[in-house]
Amino acid sequence: MAPGLLGVLGDVLVRVGWIAVFLTVGVGLANVAVAFGALDRLDALAGPLTRPANLPPEVGTAILATTASPTAGYGMLAEFRESGVVDDRATLVAVTINTFFGFAQHIFTFYAPVLIPILGLEVGLLYVGARAAIALGITLVGILAGAVLLSAENLEVDADVAPIEGDSTDADGRDDPTQVADGGATTTRGKLREAAGETATKLREILPRLLVIYTIVAVVVARYDVTAVTGVADPLAGLLGLPGAAVPTVAVFAIDTTNGALFIAPLVENGTFTSREAVATMLVGGIVSFAVSTFKRSIPFQFGVWGPEFGTKVVLVNTALKVVFIAAAVAVLLVP
Repeated sequence: MAPGLLGVLGDVLVRVGWIAVFLTVGVGLANVAVAFGALDRLDALAGPLTRPANLPPEVGTAILATTASPTAGYGMLAEFRESGVVDDRATLVAVTINTFFGFAQHIFTFYAPVLIPILGLEVGLLYVGARAAIALGITLVGILAGAVLLSAENLEVDADVAPIEGDSTDADGRDDPTQVADGGATTTRGKLREAAGETATKLREILPRLLVIYTIVAVVVARYDVTAVTGVADPLAGLLGLPGAAVPTVAVFAIDTTNGALFIAPLVENGTFTSREAVATMLVGGIVSFAVSTFKRSIPFQFGVWGPEFGTKVVLVNTALKVVFIAAAVAVLLVP
């Protein structure tokens, strides 16, 4: 094996090793927090969140529950809508406000422990900060919409209605550790064992793919001039002022966010992308990825929760707001 290739593979192993450490610590702490219910103690925040949007506190509890389990939060909102606590307009407002709280869950379970170690501190924090700003902007739009569009006519609060807990699976159909029954998870040892199991499962899912993809990308970058290979895409990327390498990066993002981050990280290190260009490219890839995931996951999930008619409204509102805010963030990042 050529000395240069040995050096590249050595760098890959070092990088993946550090990422594995961060993954183990970050994902482990996140799963411990979930197992011990640290994300569930948010009820005190419900009132300040819902009052400006003219929503009842019960709905605020459902919104905050999204931080721990999207399925539980959406299930609670669906129950409130069906029982007459809120009408369709108020439910759409609540779903919109949900956005930041659904994002917050991923900070601790994906963005911080997975993406930031892959992208590096500067690009990783800039990307996560941009996504946080997008999610927060959508949530603020929801609060403003509630303040303007909602009144007592949209609410028929029934004091006897209590929040439901939702089912015991998350949006991907897996068991939700925050909703596990008493068997095996009531003691400290049981909760730690559960958290360790979740962490091991996540590592087995991510690390082999990370090692393979990063090795392929590192070898390609070391042996070929990626900017020359992708030069034919310069006219398209030029519309946004991005390097030609943005086009294949966006294509990888359309398949998988983690693979997209793995693809772009070496291109930031070798100077193909600046930090701002890299984040803008990933956000554009996020639009494509979001379009794909909408058909693969969001539509089935939302239709299952709300039914086809109202589920279509939820999907359209979510899609339109995310595309608009992502486009705005890309524009800000690419301002000279």
